[in-house]
Amino acid sequence: MPMFSLLFVLVVMLGLGLRLWLRWRQVSYVRNHRDAVPAVFAEKISLSAHRRAADYTIDRTRFGGFENMGETVIVLAWTLGGGLDALNRAWLALGLSPLLTGTGVLISAAVIMGLLDLPFTLWRTFVIETRHGFNHTTPGVFATDLIKQTLLALFIGTPLVLLILWLMQRMGGWWWLWVWAVWTAFTLGLAWAYPRFIAPLFNTFTPLDDGELRTRVGRLLDRAGFRSRGIFVMDGSRRSGHGNAYFTGFGRNKRIVFFDTLLNTLEPDEVEAVLAHELGHFRHRHVLKAMVLMTTLSLAGFALLAWLMTQPWFYADLGVHSPSTWSALLLFVIALPQFTYLLTPLFSWRSRRQEFEADAYARTQTGAAPLIQALTKLYRDNSSTLTPDPVHSAFYDSHPPASIRIQHLNAASR
Repeated sequence: MPMFSLLFVLVVMLGLGLRLWLRWRQVSYVRNHRDAVPAVFAEKISLSAHRRAADYTIDRTRFGGFENMGETVIVLAWTLGGGLDALNRAWLALGLSPLLTGTGVLISAAVIMGLLDLPFTLWRTFVIETRHGFNHTTPGVFATDLIKQTLLALFIGTPLVLLILWLMQRMGGWWWLWVWAVWTAFTLGLAWAYPRFIAPLFNTFTPLDDGELRTRVGRLLDRAGFRSRGIFVMDGSRRSGHGNAYFTGFGRNKRIVFFDTLLNTLEPDEVEAVLAHELGHFRHRHVLKAMVLMTTLSLAGFALLAWLMTQPWFYADLGVHSPSTWSALLLFVIALPQFTYLLTPLFSWRSRRQEFEADAYARTQTGAAPLIQALTKLYRDNSSTLTPDPVHSAFYDSHPPASIRIQHLNAASR
């Protein structure tokens, strides 16, 4: 077996082993702490609710292990198993131009990947989420969403793929700078367009009614210096029992969105505290920093791809016998996550630090008590485990563990 093929298999299998080991730790730890509510929540969350959260976490974590194994099989089948090479040969046999051939390979590969992932999505939605009382999605809504997502991806993705492949073929050795500029403009444009033109295709957004909550929110936005296109309530309960709040878009096209499930659960001062937390991300420029980081990483990624495209072993050792710009792009998208998986805890740590910063901002705006009450209700109602495995949490969790987060808020409020 060629050296890079051997290295790739080793990285993929070590990654799978680490994923399964972390999931085993999570299941064991949550199960072992299933019968005792952490002291900080003892007076607010019942033992039955704590056990429900543990069972939900265990079910999701176990199923995630089967997903990991399935994903590993798919990655190896696409590469060393010859799947991508077979797809490439099928399109080359049609005798189309390189641009149309490459677009056909990339679009059909994306469709096939989506179909392979569909059974996992169906099981998560209609078995696990239903078993634990969170799924409100009907088969009709699911099918309609899937059709809309597919058509939207084709409508947006096909011209983008055509443009990227054209630049890769026509712009010489510096094509990657042009593609990076196009990709950056595309992601910014998508972020700008999402709240007004894409999200309404899937959910209904109604302006927040006048009343105490709107008055509180308006005052908070004035204090934070946050200007948006409006405050909206989304019909999240149409698909799920989970509650959330977020702001989306950028520039003058920002929107604040509350799930209707969240408003049905929290009191006005608690909703205000949750929004203050989200505004903390805005005040600390977390979204802007994330965009700068991802833009920088994408530049480095395209530069690396430009070098790999010139290396014959990159194609041959990953199972492709007819090198091309599109096969290089697809191999890169498949292979890169296998090599960058170990960076996951670094990004998780960065995210948790930002969550603490957003909590601190919310505390200065509304006090700690409303945010603690809101978080406690959300942990309870979303069946979020209060006792995650510390190693699994450090590796994956974008938010601090519940007990640590509440302890930070309590300590800071004294």
